[in-house]
Amino acid sequence: MSPTPTPTLVLLHGTRMNAGFWRGYPALLPGVRVVTPDLPGHGARGSEEFTWQAALATVESALPPAGPVVLAGHSLGGYVAMSYAAAQPTRLAGLGLVGATGVPAGAGAAVYRGFAQLVPLVGAERVARVAGAVMRRLAGGRDISQVTDDGQGYAAMPAAWSAVMAQCGPHLLGGLDIPVLLLNGGLDQMRLGVRAYAAACPGACVVTVPRATHFLPLTHPEVCARHLRGLLDRAAQTYRG
Repeated sequence: MSPTPTPTLVLLHGTRMNAGFWRGYPALLPGVRVVTPDLPGHGARGSEEFTWQAALATVESALPPAGPVVLAGHSLGGYVAMSYAAAQPTRLAGLGLVGATGVPAGAGAAVYRGFAQLVPLVGAERVARVAGAVMRRLAGGRDISQVTDDGQGYAAMPAAWSAVMAQCGPHLLGGLDIPVLLLNGGLDQMRLGVRAYAAACPGACVVTVPRATHFLPLTHPEVCARHLRGLLDRAAQTYRG
């Protein structure tokens, strides 16, 4: 009997971040093929326009032609991941959402919409300087200069979050027949809708890390990697080829 193949893990970063966000994860997940693409409008693709279709095409191009694939994303990357999973459920062996279980509607969404609208009014570079200081505090004071974008990542925010609000929500998890991980920091505002996502996907594994913020993958990389490994193991066990 041949051994169960280890899935490829595709990791998507969030808004204002880039592929460097996941730079330590290949070492934390030995034996796993880890793929970390830049989303349009971010990182090496900063000059490109962000569109939802381009983001989904990025996922498609990152997937290997064969074998089990687990797709996981943080923040914006999680919303892109759930959208891809809903559109292509048979292409994935597992789905992980990290800091991406806020319901993009109501008062919470209004805050993000307002922040995104400030960018073209105030200027992406100026917003980046102010918001960058807040992000560093949430990341526990770590140097995040190599994993975050400057103004170019902020310039993509209005299009990115408008698309999230138009496209995403717990309904995207309904009907998924693959292992799903809902991983959040206990201090992350984006975890507040987790019950709605868990209700839409009753078999999902729900994990909350005490005292962790929205930047859980940066502040608690070993914990995050351990839960991603668990998702990979479950995906390998249920993969039907």
